[in-house]
Amino acid sequence: MTLTEAATLLERLQRELRKVIVGQDAVVAEVLIAFLAGGHCLLRGVPGLAKTLIIKTLADAVHLKFSRIQFTPDLMPSDILGTEVIEEDRTNGARVIRFLPGPIFANIILADEINRTPPKTQSALLEAMQEYQVTIGGQRYALDRPLFVLATQNPIEQEGTYPLPEAQLDRFMLNVVIGYPTAADERVILAQTTSATEHVASPVADGTDIEGARLLVREVVAADNVVDYASRLVRATRPGSSEEAPDFVQQWVRWGAGPRAGQALLLAGKARAVLQGRPAVSLEDIRAVAPPVLRHRVLVNFQAEADGIDAEAVVARLLEAVPARTRS
Repeated sequence: MTLTEAATLLERLQRELRKVIVGQDAVVAEVLIAFLAGGHCLLRGVPGLAKTLIIKTLADAVHLKFSRIQFTPDLMPSDILGTEVIEEDRTNGARVIRFLPGPIFANIILADEINRTPPKTQSALLEAMQEYQVTIGGQRYALDRPLFVLATQNPIEQEGTYPLPEAQLDRFMLNVVIGYPTAADERVILAQTTSATEHVASPVADGTDIEGARLLVREVVAADNVVDYASRLVRATRPGSSEEAPDFVQQWVRWGAGPRAGQALLLAGKARAVLQGRPAVSLEDIRAVAPPVLRHRVLVNFQAEADGIDAEAVVARLLEAVPARTRS
């Protein structure tokens, strides 16, 4: 697939998404960046902001298998991965064990309200998201490509929820925050969703197209100074162990981002470049994807909480403190 073909494909996808999703252009772009880069995405926002609708619309716009998992406190790992059952052959009475695949055996997976299930069940996704396989009863089962996990999370309701472990959070390439629509967009939403006309996205791509675009992303050129900037940004988030960390990081951050964050910065930056039809990733691409890449990988300490500082504020200050270009 050429750069022009990939850019055209993404333009068609965006057009189909806009048939259903009003506004939220930055959110849609970030979801497509994660999809194109081969990562997974965590969507965080209050109820009613179209988190689930964005994911379902993306599934409608591609010829891929879609499954939805509604996470609840009583959900078990086998409800996600699948289970083994014993069947009896009626002809000879022999009993055999057969594996029944769960909803994880799909291409686009909506993990709705992922923080409503205990860590035991949340961890069932770890192997699938990182290694594209699941292990049941000592037997490994490969998952189809592409595999795109999109999880939703409500940040304001804490009763009956379970915080995602850091290892689980790190598996998500981007943590996308959805805000309220503008006044103009909200008027369009109200008019569009209360009429008799139904707006539906049509499929414009298949698995081969998506995999071709993902391979193209990895061929996008990243100059040495861009790689250096991504590395310095990640290393600046680590207190104590890094000389590059600014004073406010030493004061407010408990744990910083790991090497996977640097990989996510570069891949997401490359995907953003392809989305805009450019053959090379720029410093601006890295700066643009840094908030969704780092906001869930920077853990603040009690001092930050006392000062009213969250990870979002730390990342914003890092983008100001870490120079894009080093002095020669």
